[in-house]
Amino acid sequence: MRKILIAICMVLGIGQATAADYPTRPIRLIVHFPAGSSTDVIARTFADNISKKLGQQIIIDNKPGADGAIAATELKRSAADGYTILLATNSAMSGVPATRKTPPYDVTTDFTPITEIGRYNFFLYVSKDVPVKTLKELIAYAKANPGKLAYGSGNITGRLAFASVVAANNLDVTPVPYKGEPPAITDLITNRIQAMVATSGTGLPQVKDGKILALATILEKRSAAAPDVPTIAEAGFPDFKIEPWLGLFGPPNLPRDIVALLNTAFKEAMSDPAVKQRMIEQDFALTPSTPEELGALVKRQLDIHRKMVSAAGIEIIE
Repeated sequence: MRKILIAICMVLGIGQATAADYPTRPIRLIVHFPAGSSTDVIARTFADNISKKLGQQIIIDNKPGADGAIAATELKRSAADGYTILLATNSAMSGVPATRKTPPYDVTTDFTPITEIGRYNFFLYVSKDVPVKTLKELIAYAKANPGKLAYGSGNITGRLAFASVVAANNLDVTPVPYKGEPPAITDLITNRIQAMVATSGTGLPQVKDGKILALATILEKRSAAAPDVPTIAEAGFPDFKIEPWLGLFGPPNLPRDIVALLNTAFKEAMSDPAVKQRMIEQDFALTPSTPEELGALVKRQLDIHRKMVSAAGIEIIE
């Protein structure tokens, strides 16, 4: 790993000491979802792998809530020394600025993109107590029972996806926000809520155990983890333009040599067979990128989220 760091320094034209000396103490990796969530599993998989390569422990710091705004704001205020980094999804980087009149940060200037990590697969799940087998049946049931159904969301993707279905079909259902997917899935199993859109890693194990049903995936292609479940387009609803992604960010003005080091370390982890297998189990597609590519994705998805928030009639909060 040291040879790689020195090579990075030479390419960037900086002294070897800066990159070769980093890290000299543990690195805090903030995750804006609770322990047990799909993102938490992904974070811990990478932390275990990269800690060994860097010779310093990567400590996971779960800070759920506010669609990731709490965690992202903390990163924004952190020292630009590489010892605080953030795994952020489109919830924090697209959803928060798209749903707030005065966002707590500017995603184009207040963070340093490092690398995209990958893309999630999301499914629309329902409680087994709801007498439906398809998305069309769920819509018909909701229309026949106005005000009787509640849907949960543990992130902005889940909220926006279900709200789009609600708005397009003029449904009278109650949204219930959660700090993350695990508590929402628990309530779905016990029928405290009747539906939600959530990741494969959180929901599919419950489907396989017969505790809930999956009606559709919100992505363009069927998932290899659940090939019998139709896409939302096949289920009669237009494709979404949301790309549920996960990326690695540093605070503003993170030095280029540290960005390059972390980018290389995470890309190396993505090529590790054990990491790849763990991501397959999470139905999570690895998509390593340059910092510039991640920055472009943030800008593109922010525009898409703003348009979908408007179309779904989601209220803009202060």
